[in-house]
Amino acid sequence: METVMQTTTAKQSATAKQSATAKRVRSVRPVGTRAVLAELDGLQDVLALQDMLYKSPLPGQVDVLAAAETVMVVGESAAATRAIGARLLELELTATEVTDSGLVVIDTVYDGDDLADVAELTGLSVEGVIAAHTGQIWTVAFAGFAPGFGYMVGENEVLTVPRRSSPRTAVPAGSVALGGQYSAVYPRRSPGGWQLIGRTGARMWDLDRPQPALVRPGDRVQYRAVREVVTASAEHQAEPEADHHTDSGLKILNPGAQSLIQDLGRRGYGALGVSAAGALDRASLRRANRLVGNSSSAAAIETVNGGLTVEAVGDQVIAVTGAPTSLTVRSPSSAEFEESDGDAQDALRSVPIAAPFALLDGEVLSLGPPEAGFRNYVAIRGGIAVPEVLGSRSADTMSGIGPAPLVIGQELPTGDATDSTAVGSPELQPDFPGTGVTVLEVVPGPRADWFDQSAIESLTSQEWLVTPQSNRVGMRLDGTPLQRAREGELPSEGTMAGALQIPPAGLPVLFLADHPITGGYPVIGVVRDEHLDLAGQVPIGGRIRFRMVPDSPDFTKTPEK
Repeated sequence: METVMQTTTAKQSATAKQSATAKRVRSVRPVGTRAVLAELDGLQDVLALQDMLYKSPLPGQVDVLAAAETVMVVGESAAATRAIGARLLELELTATEVTDSGLVVIDTVYDGDDLADVAELTGLSVEGVIAAHTGQIWTVAFAGFAPGFGYMVGENEVLTVPRRSSPRTAVPAGSVALGGQYSAVYPRRSPGGWQLIGRTGARMWDLDRPQPALVRPGDRVQYRAVREVVTASAEHQAEPEADHHTDSGLKILNPGAQSLIQDLGRRGYGALGVSAAGALDRASLRRANRLVGNSSSAAAIETVNGGLTVEAVGDQVIAVTGAPTSLTVRSPSSAEFEESDGDAQDALRSVPIAAPFALLDGEVLSLGPPEAGFRNYVAIRGGIAVPEVLGSRSADTMSGIGPAPLVIGQELPTGDATDSTAVGSPELQPDFPGTGVTVLEVVPGPRADWFDQSAIESLTSQEWLVTPQSNRVGMRLDGTPLQRAREGELPSEGTMAGALQIPPAGLPVLFLADHPITGGYPVIGVVRDEHLDLAGQVPIGGRIRFRMVPDSPDFTKTPEK
């Protein structure tokens, strides 16, 4: 089902003639069409390859993510990714030194929900678990999952425990946890499948610090048991400025169920635990920007399930794309209208979707519920000028990076992100998911070999229900659980948007733009990049069917030059 190119004995023999001590990547697995997973013999080889790729990036390399026994490399295109996969097999690894940058002490209250379970799993008492956790030095091997989440390896394996069979939808910030051979602290409230043994008030991630992450690869960490947590100040997140007034822009009268600022996301920060984020339906964002004459990456509003109402501050040019819905403009402003004796019908007009239109000062635009699909994009000429964080204005709901969700009374200023002196012509939109079944194409692997053929057939033969627990981090699906063909735990490794991760309970989680960048559950397949926009439009309660496609890169072929 999947292509796994392993270095052959013959090739290793030939290489040995050139360098008897040279070490190489053991194998390369495709991760969809836009990434590859290099498998290595241990953490030292992982760090060596990561260091080489940072110092000498391969052509088309977008991001690098090291994990326990693998390095995932993301390419800018399918062709670039195939070339990267082939090149990785040719590299000779050179050792790198891991910097030991000091001892970090983390005060911890040991009262976690899973503390008794960990005691039972390890055969220790609760006091024994605490003594084992505090009585050794932990070393940060690599970062991942979320900004500030450091995977720490202990001096012994007495606290090695499996992850939970079904991950929690929300783990509190500051939770001290165990997963496999690692210990870590959750930097903020997020989903997670590790065993919770305690909590700390340490701020693991703070963008106001010169070095945002409290612990970095190479740091040594010691946990110290305390009776109470000293709570640090609130985590950094750009708060909405409801009292800030702008001369030109949009005022939020009703944000609907959820409205966020999104652009095309931030890439290249995987080593910090930062996912790309950005619009879930990238084509609709680009279309909205194109219609108002903006650059394709300009920031706009992403809103779900209708209900968004905005008022123009100054005369504006607007375009709304995405899910087909009714767009109503009320003029004059609501306060003026209530005091007037005018006919209500004269004060309302409808505007078309996927077409630019003028929203004059004081006019109010309202989005109705979608007729199909789930998300809309509201672009304003010039883009939305909120501050950039790590090179993007996108809100990342997993990490808390970027602007907070929009609130009533907030004013959004316009920027200067225009590409054209003219607006675009109205455009046709694609079909959006409705009450039927949405078919998504999936490339098998990188861990399809953890499942037998019956599980693959079960994945593709049934309709999966999108549950209310779904969000921008991932879509939680309900159906007949899939059975693994292997026992045990998979070492944490890089993941990407589109990955279908299968926890032990067997119900898939389809990662979306705000996904954790590493995970420890096997990925049976990855939704093709070309189908991610469609996935982002499937509503809660919608149904999905997966179709496997033999579209994996073939590393047995020499890449074209």
